[in-house]
Amino acid sequence: MCWTAKSFIRGLSFSVKYCSKDNHLQTICLYSKLKPKKCHILDWSGSTRNSTVPPGSSLPWRFFSCKQEGTEIPCKRKKIASITTPELLYKDLLKSEQKNWNEISGRYKAMAERIKKKIEELHKYTLSSGSPRIKVGESVYFEENGCIFLSKADDVDEGKVHILFSAEDLGFYDAFIQRIRISPDQRYMATSLKSENSEEATCVVMKLGDFPVVEKVIPNVFSFEWVTNDVLYYTSQKNLKCQNVFMTTFTKQKHTELVYTEQDARFFVDIYCTKDRRFLTINSNSKTTSEVWLVDCRHPFKLPVLVQARTKGVIYHIEHRNDELYILTTYGEPAEYKLMKAPVGSSGMENWQLVYALEEKSKLIDLEMFSDHCILFLQNAGHLYLNVISFVSHSVHSIQLPAWACAFELESHPEHTTSTCYFQLTSPVHPPKRFAYSFKENNLIEQAVQEVPIITNCHTIRLLAKSKDETLVPITVFHNMNSKELHRKPLLVHVYGAYGIDLNMSFKEEKLLLIEEGWILAYCHVRGGGELGHSWHKDGCQHNKHKGLHDLKACIMLLHELGFSQPKYTALAAASAGGVLAGALCNSNPELIRAMVLQAPFVDVLNTMMKTHLPLTIEEQEEWGNPLVDEKCMKYIKSYCPYHNIKPQYYPSVFITAYENDQRIPLTGVLRYVQKLRKAALNHAGRTKKKGNWIPNIILDIQANGSHCDSSWEDSLNEVARQLAFLKKELEDV
Repeated sequence: MCWTAKSFIRGLSFSVKYCSKDNHLQTICLYSKLKPKKCHILDWSGSTRNSTVPPGSSLPWRFFSCKQEGTEIPCKRKKIASITTPELLYKDLLKSEQKNWNEISGRYKAMAERIKKKIEELHKYTLSSGSPRIKVGESVYFEENGCIFLSKADDVDEGKVHILFSAEDLGFYDAFIQRIRISPDQRYMATSLKSENSEEATCVVMKLGDFPVVEKVIPNVFSFEWVTNDVLYYTSQKNLKCQNVFMTTFTKQKHTELVYTEQDARFFVDIYCTKDRRFLTINSNSKTTSEVWLVDCRHPFKLPVLVQARTKGVIYHIEHRNDELYILTTYGEPAEYKLMKAPVGSSGMENWQLVYALEEKSKLIDLEMFSDHCILFLQNAGHLYLNVISFVSHSVHSIQLPAWACAFELESHPEHTTSTCYFQLTSPVHPPKRFAYSFKENNLIEQAVQEVPIITNCHTIRLLAKSKDETLVPITVFHNMNSKELHRKPLLVHVYGAYGIDLNMSFKEEKLLLIEEGWILAYCHVRGGGELGHSWHKDGCQHNKHKGLHDLKACIMLLHELGFSQPKYTALAAASAGGVLAGALCNSNPELIRAMVLQAPFVDVLNTMMKTHLPLTIEEQEEWGNPLVDEKCMKYIKSYCPYHNIKPQYYPSVFITAYENDQRIPLTGVLRYVQKLRKAALNHAGRTKKKGNWIPNIILDIQANGSHCDSSWEDSLNEVARQLAFLKKELEDV
């Protein structure tokens, strides 16, 4: 995924969405069959930045909850076990679950194969017109199947291309191209490669020309930017942390030196260039606070200059225009995003002047800067619209986008002087449509595209559920307009509710398949997420986590009250940190749902947050709290933690997908959760001893390949097919 304020905020750049596993059946991305082996391009750009998250959240692959080992809470009288015991227990549990899956997977195989064929059939209609392209001067760069090509602008459609790079030819057989940066004079190209089973990427720097050659290979790189024609800045990543910025030169006197180090473990560092390439920004961000340092691209060897010292609770991001800094920040009241500016030479907070403030309950999704304009992509009451700010006329032009649109993706705009802004609109059941906004004509233009010969009868409804404290919680519902007796149709409910991150509402082929087969899809935008702005997240984190749970319960109950399905036909889907609310509801109100699908779920918050040696625990304290120093916090986390609240009672059937190589949520905790859940369900069934007593299917599908963030097209397709096969058997066979 990528941003532009999502550029400032999630890291401005031209990119194709990678397979984020942050909400399966919500965010699993089925990749283009044009690139069956390596189908993830995270970030493709000749300028700007990278990253991915809503304002104030963590960075791209960090918006999935951290890690979990599922260990017990420390006890003073706890016996000292053999050092090999946990490892042996882990191996025994792993073998047991793998054996269990091998024994029962056959029941889903035939249906999963049918689902795969249907998804592939839909996918061929929804392929984009080609790989993303970026124009630098008269040159066009684009990627196909792990290779990077160069062509002249007039020749690209005629097939006159020159290959610059092949991942496999350089020995990266299991890697995909993650990010590309072209130096200003196009003499050098930096490319990062990442495998599906690792969080770390490798940066390959090539000298371009008639015969491109590898100049340098840099391991463990997160972000990188060309500051000048031959000076590259990059950040190093180790153990999920990114705290050092380096500069390396490609002049005659080649050298590399450390430029910046972040000492606070709560902060994560990335870099990007301002749109006009005047400054490189070094951004140090925690979940709630940020700090920016500037490197003058005209003087790359000078020390970075601080914009504004970090102030607890204040997030800010920087752009530049006409010797002024434009600051996207939560500073001031209300603590929502607003656009401010200050002179480059006097950038302290006391000199920040308001340029534009959002309306109440509006959410800033993205921002893109141009030489004379700024475009804000906003969301209000579930609808998307854009505001165009003219720096020349000092006017604001607001345009509401089509009502069906739920998500957008900006296209590359490497030249900040361009007169047109291109972007795509989509929804879970609407394939992307391309739009353009013309600054000269001051209007929105829908680009001519071939009509996709699928779905014309999907109805989109936006509802508000009243939570326990009277707060109104948005729900987005999709269903087939031809469906009758909706109360008998299967309902798939999606939830996340953490880190200020919105539910993924971009197009997925499997969603379209479900709609065509009569299913109802519901997206519950509960507190803890970011759908209604910064305060919406704040009202659902730390000591407010129960609010997200109450929101989810209210949403499902409203759907049933309005005739959208009923409990025995209802399933809940969540992934990563979404597993906290899903698992909590499974414990508190299991009667509301029949089945649940979890992907790499975070289900043991308490034990995880007690383990400060884990890579993300300290930074995640701003989201969940610190139980090590606050007894009230410990009791509060324990009150909703899915693992610690399992008890003998009725439980829905559960299908969990987990990954052996997941560095964020280790398999140990998921194994322990499944064992405890299965035991509780069986104990309940044994106690009641009623004829035909319900015994849920508790299934764990452990994948040897893939990780928390990435999977190949084949792996993603297989995962989706297995999960849908499980849901169909649980809901349609009732």
